[in-house]
Amino acid sequence: MSGVSDVRHVLVLPDRDAAEDVVEALRERFGVVEEPQLVRDALAGEDDAEDAQWLVVLRDEDGRLDAGELDGLAGEWEGWREEP
Repeated sequence: MSGVSDVRHVLVLPDRDAAEDVVEALRERFGVVEEPQLVRDALAGEDDAEDAQWLVVLRDEDGRLDAGELDGLAGEWEGWREEP
């Protein structure tokens, strides 16, 4: 199969600080150069901004990033990796 696959990893973090720390760790530990997207994800039915989760979305066309390692990284900040 040829062509570029659109592989993305989504890490779910409890708050913006954790998401920003994970982005920094991605650069340091995994050599991620493309800026991951930070997305605020308010929980369904919640009006309180404190209940928002933050998503770190990163592209991995080359398949360089190991899903288990990413899950472990997110876990260090009480987060997890979403399965596609």
